[in-house]
Amino acid sequence: MELHTLSIAEARKGLDDKQFSSVELTQACLERIAQRNDEINAFITVTEELALTEAQKADTRIAQGEVEMLTGIPFGVKDAICVQGVRTTGAAKILDNYTAPYEATVITRIRKQGAVLLGKQNCDGFSHGASNENSMYGPVKNPIDTTKVPGGSSGGSAAAVADNQCIFSIGGDTGGSIRQPASLCGVVGMRPSYGRNSRYGIMALASSLDVIGPLTKTVEDAALLMEIMAGHDPKDATTVVDHIPDYSKKSQTDVAGLKIGVPKEYFSQDGVDQEVQERIYQNIKSLEKQGCTVVEVSLPHTRYAIAAYYVLMSSEDSSNLARLDGVRYGVREAQDTLYNTYSNSRAEGFPEEVKRRIMMGTYVLSAGYYEAYYKKAQKVRTLIAQDFETVFSQVDVLISATSPFTAFGIGEKSQDPLSMYLADVLVSPASLAGVPALSVPVGTASNGLPIGLQVIGPRLGESCVLQVGNSIFNNQ
Repeated sequence: MELHTLSIAEARKGLDDKQFSSVELTQACLERIAQRNDEINAFITVTEELALTEAQKADTRIAQGEVEMLTGIPFGVKDAICVQGVRTTGAAKILDNYTAPYEATVITRIRKQGAVLLGKQNCDGFSHGASNENSMYGPVKNPIDTTKVPGGSSGGSAAAVADNQCIFSIGGDTGGSIRQPASLCGVVGMRPSYGRNSRYGIMALASSLDVIGPLTKTVEDAALLMEIMAGHDPKDATTVVDHIPDYSKKSQTDVAGLKIGVPKEYFSQDGVDQEVQERIYQNIKSLEKQGCTVVEVSLPHTRYAIAAYYVLMSSEDSSNLARLDGVRYGVREAQDTLYNTYSNSRAEGFPEEVKRRIMMGTYVLSAGYYEAYYKKAQKVRTLIAQDFETVFSQVDVLISATSPFTAFGIGEKSQDPLSMYLADVLVSPASLAGVPALSVPVGTASNGLPIGLQVIGPRLGESCVLQVGNSIFNNQ
């Protein structure tokens, strides 16, 4: 048995049956990281000593019968999510030596169960990107084909799961940063509804869009994690005070009788690969055979989503990153004036894509342009959300591709920002609407690279999304 290849459910059973210890499971993951991280570059910081200490504590808990679902299970965290006492860079040199004095609420909930932290995972700098080429600690490589990107911005988290360097990962999704790399690496990735999981402790990119969610080997594992991560948090006023469903139980139920919406705009987008579309249609037909009703629907404002997303995201980004000045942490370029110290430190400490988006956002928010760009984009966002509300009065979930294409080559799109931004064309609408979406691997294309299918549900409709996603996953 190769311990590092196990899912959460499999590892839980093995630990409970005393087939192996948490220390042995953790050592297997650490050995895999040691073998592969120089090539894949999925981890920025490996917390080996801490991991083994936590694994020993987990074994003690298990021996005493104090077992919860994640006790003794090794995991990794995107480096744009804070873990108390652990170096947290956001993949940018301006925070190169930053040790977080506080911790994301969802990470605290996971660690309280006795999960074992393996380290912090590489990502696009401050979550800016769709390829994980924008990290100041080097690009992450797709473990399926190391000449290809893993997707972004949670590329290190997706690659680590796909390469079995950890049992699961926790990532962040603003405009597709969990789902898109999950698709390109062939793993499961979930973006919960905005407000379902606490955002406290995430390095903010766009505060009205950011969410934290799981990257896993199975849909069953994603459901298990959502039960632990979800819930109201007094530290995040945007979290919903709501009952947390039994996602695991619901995900195992039959899908017969559900109405599946096929949004025509998602299948007529320019640049969507023919082979990807065919694979999605095959899975839609499979759902029909399982007793689902398939309905073609329309989301007419989808065509404006990518433009609205980049206006709103860059605007909030410009504001959020104004707090980083290079004075206390990381790169500091001392100059003759305070202004020059700030400007030079930020120039040296931020990746190029971060600087590009800060400048875009600052321009959009400037006098004379706010009405023309930011306010108009907010109106479009409302129309997109209304489209989803209308459609979800007719169907239970929507099905589409996650990414319009399989993983592309490292460097292939890096000199063409607009082409790179279009990688988010199928994932950004759900982000703008604040609704849950799940990427499920549905096999590989003729080039041997994974294809991801996206299941989108109504706000707080994670249960049905996981139910349909699990059915798709189990019928591959």
